[in-house]
Amino acid sequence: MSNIKKFAGQTAIYGLSTVISRVLGFLLTPLYVKLYPAKLYGVFTVMYSWASILNAMLAFGMETTFFRYLNKSGSDKEKVYNNTFIVILFLASIFVGMAFLFSGSIAQWMVTDHTTSLTDYAQYIRLFILILAVDALAVIPFAKLRAEGRPLKFGIIKIANILSFVGLNLFLLLAVPAIIKNDLMFAGFFREWYRPGWLGYVFVSNLVASAVTLVLLLPQLMELRLKVDRPLILDMLNYSFPVLVANLSFIINENSDKIFLKELLPESIAEQEAGIYGACAKLAIFLSIFVQAFRLGAEPFFFSHAKNKNSGDTYATIMNYFIMAISLIFVGIVANIEILKHFISAKDPVQRELYWSGLKIIPVLLLGYVSLGIYMNLSIWYKLSDQTRYGLYISGIGALMTIVLNIIFIPKYSYVASAWISFAAYSTMMVLSYLLGQKHYPIPYNVKKAFGYLLSSVILVIISYHLFDRNLIAGNILFALFALSILYIEKKSIRKILSGNI
Repeated sequence: MSNIKKFAGQTAIYGLSTVISRVLGFLLTPLYVKLYPAKLYGVFTVMYSWASILNAMLAFGMETTFFRYLNKSGSDKEKVYNNTFIVILFLASIFVGMAFLFSGSIAQWMVTDHTTSLTDYAQYIRLFILILAVDALAVIPFAKLRAEGRPLKFGIIKIANILSFVGLNLFLLLAVPAIIKNDLMFAGFFREWYRPGWLGYVFVSNLVASAVTLVLLLPQLMELRLKVDRPLILDMLNYSFPVLVANLSFIINENSDKIFLKELLPESIAEQEAGIYGACAKLAIFLSIFVQAFRLGAEPFFFSHAKNKNSGDTYATIMNYFIMAISLIFVGIVANIEILKHFISAKDPVQRELYWSGLKIIPVLLLGYVSLGIYMNLSIWYKLSDQTRYGLYISGIGALMTIVLNIIFIPKYSYVASAWISFAAYSTMMVLSYLLGQKHYPIPYNVKKAFGYLLSSVILVIISYHLFDRNLIAGNILFALFALSILYIEKKSIRKILSGNI
């Protein structure tokens, strides 16, 4: 089997499991927007934004470091596995102790909407502390599965996680109230402690799902030997620190706009605007799913093939097909916004119109994800060449743009500014990574073809969204024509991959 065919097969499995997990999670969005007003949903959005930032800190870039050191010549794979986990275990232990100690103060600092109980916020924060710690402990065992080429087990565990999360959400948010209302079996027991409309049940569900994941990873955890190799850890930290800062910068790009919406807008509308933005951003989920699935397959693949003589050509070919796929998904999602918008439809007509008022930002957010996906593909050059400081520089510039521009424009343009700033930051990072990569670690990308596909997708999206006013039939005709055009142009290459000649 050819390298690219094998890579495509593994990525397809990662993609399928990610699609199932994300779609199941995505199906909860209509439930949340019906049960919680936009202000309370804004609390949910902001909390998960902070969680993303802290998750990156706890992982400390050790996932990428694990893959890099695993494929270094003369590396002891058992020591690499043990010591990357030890670093995360140490950080998670310190984090839990310190965060629990100051959870009350953190809650007081975060609360701006006085309709939200300070006690509730403190409870949310303590639940998040535990969720983050448990998720951090799963990072390296999951990376081990990817390095061993076991996407099926990886996917099964991820699906088990989301099934636990969705199942418990449905039980706590729908089944328990129904049992109480209809005075069914155990109604008295639930009535004693159940709090209707309490957002914390979402976080409880997440914690239980994270614990289930860790239990399913016990075979990988049992292989650990907590023997500290100090020189190895110091060497890995030297590699991982720039990766950490780069990851933090990415998380800032991805989530700080939601936090800024809460902090920079008038208190009367801050939570509401953050809720609208967060709900509409979820419609970009299908494109972000593809980007995530690609990353899961690409990182171990790229590192393991770095020593091959024709590795540059392989990376360039993968980039070509990545851009084809991401361009198609971009056009396909925009063509079907009129269907997808019903996933963020509330019962109350006023709330429904509030959520739908944010649909105009979806094409911009999607284009930002396109740029981000290409950047992630390009970023392999500084990871393979041990020049991770460039990742720090590039992501740092993106984060600085995000922070400064959001501070300037959010007060006037709200979440519309956030969407455009996200696109601008990711596009800048993409261009910088390409230019620096060609200078320090040249890879023969087909820039003209890539630009042609991207430009075509943007033109089709503009026609579909604005000229045809989101008409489903017209949009999907354009999508079908685009897909057929790509298949015609790439038919020879696709045949070679399917036959195993590439």
